Amino acid sequence: MDGKLFARIGAIVFVAVAVTATAIEMSRKEEAPPAAAVRQVEETPIDPLRAGQRRCQLLGEAAAHDTECLRVWAETRDRFLGVAPAPRQPAEGP
Repeated sequence: MDGKLFARIGAIVFVAVAVTATAIEMSRKEEAPPAAAVRQVEETPIDPLRAGQRRCQLLGEAAAHDTECLRVWAETRDRFLGVAPAPRQPAEGP
């Protein structure tokens, strides 16, 4: 009989704890979720080197023979390595 008594007491304690936890959870006020932080997106100037890289990427294998792509790659390499770019020579005209 002692085993049944302990089982009943255990069941009553379990139910009491469950009811108490439910009552506490239901009495909590829901907090509003924090407002999403809105950041202003600044317009960044278009980098002509980046645009040239994209163009050469779209050319695929043909870019290896394109003089503009070769110039873009040389400028990209110089920028990456921190080398000052060589002065551009004006194109010879007729």
